[in-house]
Amino acid sequence: MGRKLLLWLIWLGFIVYVLLFAPPVQPDTFQPLQTLLSGQIPTINPVIVSLFSLVGIWLLIYSCLTFADGRMQRVPAWAFMLASVATGVLGLIPYLALREPNQSFSGHKDTWLKWLDSRSTGLILAFSTIVLLAFALFFGDWSAFSQEFQTNRFVHAMSLAFLLFCFLFPFPTLLSDDMARRGLSSDSQLFRLVAFIPLFGPLAYLCLRPPLLGAD
Repeated sequence: MGRKLLLWLIWLGFIVYVLLFAPPVQPDTFQPLQTLLSGQIPTINPVIVSLFSLVGIWLLIYSCLTFADGRMQRVPAWAFMLASVATGVLGLIPYLALREPNQSFSGHKDTWLKWLDSRSTGLILAFSTIVLLAFALFFGDWSAFSQEFQTNRFVHAMSLAFLLFCFLFPFPTLLSDDMARRGLSSDSQLFRLVAFIPLFGPLAYLCLRPPLLGAD
């Protein structure tokens, strides 16, 4: 109960913070998003491009755990992950709060689950992350990003959402349940490495974890 309450408080607190305390909405607040969606990437600060893409990477990382987990839940994981495409972490947290701890898996792995469970998917995500970080580090204007973070609500909220993705990954038993399904102990050093190394810990886990056993 405490875990669920904390998740709902984080969800509500994030909404309240963005609405009341984040930088105010300006006429150009959503210009970075509009420019990204229109494909005019060269006109945007590479830091913002990378950050936007890394939020997408995080959604795929969570998908690699939640879709298998959702098979054993009463709430449909796909609905919340679909909502996350539009709302980011706001769509994900309700699933984490509503799901119940479950360390089992049964049934067939369909094509989608097989792809999410594949180590090659983890390798693709890890390589993409390295490219995105290098793009931001070597070509990004970090002083301009700092200014955008302080004045643009969209950039501000997206940055905080990225941090929440990092914080929540090991917290709501999603990771420990996934490890148990694969015969890995959540008390091991592996769990601590995955949990406390932001972004690269989860990516390494996806690259190295044993496959999920399902009925063939």
